[in-house]
Amino acid sequence: MIRPDNRALDQLREIKFTPGFVGCAEGSILVEIGKTRVLCNATIEDKAPKWMEKGKSTGWVTAEYNLLPRSTAQRTKRERSSISGRTQEIQRLIGRSLRGVCDLAALKDKTITIDCDVLEADGGTRTASVVGAFMVLVMALRTIKTEKKVLKSWLAATSVGIYKGTPMLDLCYLEDLEAEVDMNVVMTDGGEFVEIQGTGEESTFSRTQLNSLLELAEIGCKIIIQKQQELLGAALP
Repeated sequence: MIRPDNRALDQLREIKFTPGFVGCAEGSILVEIGKTRVLCNATIEDKAPKWMEKGKSTGWVTAEYNLLPRSTAQRTKRERSSISGRTQEIQRLIGRSLRGVCDLAALKDKTITIDCDVLEADGGTRTASVVGAFMVLVMALRTIKTEKKVLKSWLAATSVGIYKGTPMLDLCYLEDLEAEVDMNVVMTDGGEFVEIQGTGEESTFSRTQLNSLLELAEIGCKIIIQKQQELLGAALP
C-alpha cells in the first residue's frame, strides 16, 4: 500500500538531532522525526526528591512533558493549574523508560529532571520524547562524576501500528488518526523491552500481527540507537 508520505512500511521518517539547542541546560537537544519536533532539556539538582526516604543514598530521574499551544492544528490550551491525564501518563512513561536503564544508586542524592516540550506534533511525540530524553540524560551525566556507570544500556523508542490492515513503522499523524492498532515500544540496544503500550482502536489484533509490530519496532529502535551513538559516541556514562 502507499503511505501518506510514500515511505516503505519498515521505514522511519527522517531523523535530525540538534544538540546544544539551549545553552544553559546540562543537556539539551532538539529532536526532529518527520514533522514532529520535541525540545528536551536536562537539569541536575544536588538533592533527592522530598518524598524520598532520608538516608537512602540513591538518586532519581524524572521527566515532564508539555504540548505547546500551537504544536497542533488547533491551539492546545496551556496546562497551568493542573495537567491532563494524557500528559501525566506520557511523563510517567518517559520517566519509567529512563529509570529502566539507570542504576539510581550510582546517582546518590542527585535528581535529574528532563523537560520535553513538543514544538510541533505530527505523531509519535511520546516516543520522540523518550529518544531525546535519553540523549540529554547522557549529556547531563557526562558533566558530573560518579563512582560507577549510571546507564546500563542505550535506549530508544518508536511507534508502530496497523493502518488499513497493514503493519507499519513510525506512524505519522494521518496514519495514527485512522490506525486500527496503535503501539509504542521502548527498547534497549540489547533488544530488550522496557515498555510496550499497545491498543486496538475499536479493533482486535492477532498474535501474528503483534509479532510483526514488535519486529518493526526493533528495526526502528536499532536505527535510532545507531544515530544516537553517531552523535554522542558509544561509551555510556
